[in-house]
Amino acid sequence: MLFMILAKDKANSLELRMANRAAHLDYIKAAGNRIKVAGPILSAGEEPKPIGSMIIIDAASEGAVQLFCENDPYATAGLFESVEIRHWLKVTGEWVPKD
Repeated sequence: MLFMILAKDKANSLELRMANRAAHLDYIKAAGNRIKVAGPILSAGEEPKPIGSMIIIDAASEGAVQLFCENDPYATAGLFESVEIRHWLKVTGEWVPKD
């Protein structure tokens, strides 16, 4: 089952994000092919900065995704203001495998 994780950073937390970025990326990579797409959400303007994260993950249950989120180094560092988990349905796109 696919889920979307939408995490918003706390205000003025870019330094905290950058300090934990390497550990977060290692955590994402360790999830292997369960991660379908992931990346930062950027602020508007001429010089966009990361203000959150969006991840599409394949997991057995919403509970498994919740556990994944709780163990993310960004979460354990206290970066996120909020984390939303939603079921997600792939429909089309270059990265979507043809069934």
